[in-house]
Amino acid sequence: MRSRNVTVEPVSRLIDEFARLPGIGPKSASRLTFYLLRAPREQALGLAEAILEVKDRIVLCSRCFNITESDPCNLCSDEGRDTSTICVVEEPLDVLALERTGEYRGLYHVLHGAISPVDGIGPDQLRMRELFKRVEDERPSEVILATNPNIEGEATAMYILRQIGGGSVTISRPASGLPVGSDLEYADEITLGRALAGRQAL
Repeated sequence: MRSRNVTVEPVSRLIDEFARLPGIGPKSASRLTFYLLRAPREQALGLAEAILEVKDRIVLCSRCFNITESDPCNLCSDEGRDTSTICVVEEPLDVLALERTGEYRGLYHVLHGAISPVDGIGPDQLRMRELFKRVEDERPSEVILATNPNIEGEATAMYILRQIGGGSVTISRPASGLPVGSDLEYADEITLGRALAGRQAL
């Protein structure tokens, strides 16, 4: 006798795939799966098409490594941006959060993570080499280390400071006001704007 009905296999697979996503546990994966089972076919197709479109059309900017449809991205190709300042962030979501403040008009560099030995993530797994080359080639007057105010973010900022500090470039960090242990993407616009405006040299 078979232990599993063949009609259940696609459901189990979808639950497993949802559970692979960050922040989604087995219960949330099951809820999402059964929500889609009850949803109209058009809604499920819309979700599937949106996922495929992201994978097919979104690339990384070859200069700042933010997500984009065109290379270079709109921010890097905007002649109105202040090219003398580079703001280093962990994730593309952080760029969106900082842009919402309206306080920053410089360029960005996205690391795509933070140093975390526990998770096996070192500098070589991040866009560190590209950052150091940009600083050498573009010679900005200031580099803002806007990594998250948690242990991993602080370790990442200190690593970058050790690599490029001591030269002609000013290295700064957003001012306090960002809750310690939180992520940049969850901070409100006012807090982020004040933190940027009150940044301090390291």
